Amino acid sequence: MEQDILNNYKQAAEAAANEAEKYKKLANTYSLLRLGIFGLMIFAIYLTITRDTFTIMAVAFVVLLFGFAWLVSRQSGYESQRDYYLDLQKINENEIAGLTNGGNLYDNGQDYSNDKHFYTSDLDVFGNNSLFHLINRAATSAGNDKLAAWLNAPADKDTILLRQEAVEEISAKNDWKVNTQTKLLFANKEDTDQMKRLFIYLSMPLNLPGEKWLSIYIKIAPYLLFGVLIVSAFYPVFTLVATAIAFFNMFILVSKGSYILKAGAVADKIGAVLANYAVVFKAIENNEWQSKRCLELNGKLQKNKTSKNIEELSKFINKLGYSLIMIVGFVLNVFFLWALKQIINIENWKRDNHTNLEEAFDVIAEFEALISIAVPAINYPEWTFPLIADTEGYTLTAKNIAHPLIRSANRVANNYELEDAYHIDIITGSNMAGKSTFLRTVGINTVLALAGAPVCASHMQVSVITIVSYMRIKDSLKESTSTFKAELDRLQMLLAAVSKDSRVFFLIDEMLRGTNSVDKYLGSKAVIEQLISKRGVGMVATHDLQIARLEDKYPAYVRNFYFDIQVQNGEMLFDYKIKHGECKTFNASLLLKQIGINVEEEE
Repeated sequence: MEQDILNNYKQAAEAAANEAEKYKKLANTYSLLRLGIFGLMIFAIYLTITRDTFTIMAVAFVVLLFGFAWLVSRQSGYESQRDYYLDLQKINENEIAGLTNGGNLYDNGQDYSNDKHFYTSDLDVFGNNSLFHLINRAATSAGNDKLAAWLNAPADKDTILLRQEAVEEISAKNDWKVNTQTKLLFANKEDTDQMKRLFIYLSMPLNLPGEKWLSIYIKIAPYLLFGVLIVSAFYPVFTLVATAIAFFNMFILVSKGSYILKAGAVADKIGAVLANYAVVFKAIENNEWQSKRCLELNGKLQKNKTSKNIEELSKFINKLGYSLIMIVGFVLNVFFLWALKQIINIENWKRDNHTNLEEAFDVIAEFEALISIAVPAINYPEWTFPLIADTEGYTLTAKNIAHPLIRSANRVANNYELEDAYHIDIITGSNMAGKSTFLRTVGINTVLALAGAPVCASHMQVSVITIVSYMRIKDSLKESTSTFKAELDRLQMLLAAVSKDSRVFFLIDEMLRGTNSVDKYLGSKAVIEQLISKRGVGMVATHDLQIARLEDKYPAYVRNFYFDIQVQNGEMLFDYKIKHGECKTFNASLLLKQIGINVEEEE
């Protein structure tokens, strides 16, 4: 199955590369034709001078202007197609990298890392080789923020079910998903503050003096000048009138130059970006959605005609750029007051549409987050969508649950069952037998489940719970914190969460490592008993067999599980399978022996 998925991505990448090469050649051809237009313009100037008539230049410039604009449009279209297929190739190659070596061109979420968060640091949710790095396909900063927020906290049941339905629909439309990712790839390298600046620009009016009468004059100016030029062909005296009108038009542009420069400097930077986003909005709007959440999101765009409006603004901004093209810009400004006309168009657009834009871009962010959590459903079809339980007690059951960050060839699956109950599970076992990995397996799959994503299991049912972990406890020179103090701080956070937050499920790996064995046992026992008194639910992994004796004291609340090893001819064999009961076999002395240290038993 995985090989079939890989082959599909490889074929798609190869096809995209071939299309990109085709459009590259076409774009180069039209680029050469544009040079020919400049040659014809120079020839027209030569004829005007030698024949001593302005009419030749006027007619030639109009004809060649339209010819040049057509060539620019065609070349631009081919370049856009070339760039699209190059990005499509990158998107497919990225999926290949993700399936083969864990690579990903998207952000790994390191900026969202927080050692003091309930679980994200312990469960490898953010950073290199993390859950975020595995699934993230968000190119925009808003999309990254949205996905990070979903992984940072569980959603309520209704929201999870809406996301699951949306993800199932998106995963069934992989062509749409890949196409949308391709159209958004440009944003993967953009400045994270770009959208903020865009929203500020759109909400601030230019306050152009005389805008009303200028709008009227701009409409009649080209007809006036063209009419006088035609008359001048029969009555040469009108050439002076045409020249006066041209100078008057340029005077207007120069007098409003500061406003044009002010608006143009910002607009020029966002024109191409807006055009790219317009294409993305159109891809969302034109798709036929069935899932409730996708329909809701699409409805927000349809109501405000988002793609059409943003495409219109982008065109105004791009047209403004024409005025910077040497001779072409001069002609456009003389005849049409081109730069001023586009500035007024942009200001009118801002007045009518700026209030709807932030909501529209939030729609893109949510679709990016949905696309990201759909990645496992597409690339790992053996994963499953979990059932969300409504039981009074805690429910967390799973069959063949495995760690999603371990390669499929190396991961070992386990079963676990906690159904409508309140239990603390003590997990004992040898070093490297799999205790910590199992805790992280349960935790990270729960994070996926409560974000609305598929999980790495053949079946899973889980209540809406809040994970609180106690696993990677580190000292901090910066904060002058010892390991033991860091452990106490984490324990305090855990106990407070169990007392105040609803439905906390804790994952504790080897409590109180920063103290002696007697205090470690007594302290761990006291903490677990306090958690029992608070009706806390979760797992505690430990090497201390005495902790397993708590099952004798609290048989209805404490359950024992273990991971063990088999020793054959002095070699340790791990099966990484969880079993009921307490561990009887430990391996520290064998591990020490392997590095040349013999441990003698005390008499």
